[in-house]
Amino acid sequence: MKIRWKPVVLVLATQLLASGCAPLIVGGAAVGGASVVHDRRTAGTVVEDQAIELRIATALAREPGMKQAHINVTSFNGVVLLSGEAPTEALRKRAGDIARADKKARRVHNEIVLAAPSSMMTRSSDALITSRVKGALFKVKLGDFDPTRVKVVTENGTVFLMGLVTHAEGEAATDAARGISGVQRIVKLFEYLD
Repeated sequence: MKIRWKPVVLVLATQLLASGCAPLIVGGAAVGGASVVHDRRTAGTVVEDQAIELRIATALAREPGMKQAHINVTSFNGVVLLSGEAPTEALRKRAGDIARADKKARRVHNEIVLAAPSSMMTRSSDALITSRVKGALFKVKLGDFDPTRVKVVTENGTVFLMGLVTHAEGEAATDAARGISGVQRIVKLFEYLD
């Protein structure tokens, strides 16, 4: 069987860029961009966060019944956020148990809501809100605030903010997110440096 590499590479690159978490692989070399350079996590921690996300997502995909749910896994500095929807409390709880079983997950925030999986229109709206919040972070005027240090995840209008920040940076990021149309709620999952 002959593999057509161009479509495979294109799909992988699109997924990596859409996630905002992984470097783009170009010609076998990793191109990490500014976010890795300015990240307060070590390069090893960034890689481990990606590995945590992959391990938990894989375990969830293997779990019977999880196809009924829509669950996103985000890890930042070993802190895991589960977001999305599950139709039953049993599936929601099981997803949390699976995430907590990962040995590298330091803490798990199970923010999965009891509901049918969100529509593609809702997910598109969430992606737009995430982009707008990220854009608003670049307008924050606060000392050496670097907006790439804040991870933004949006689920059904709820914006989750993660990162290693000072209290002042966290408040500035929260204020920036509050001003975005469509944001219904903000959940701060920051780890504070001060």
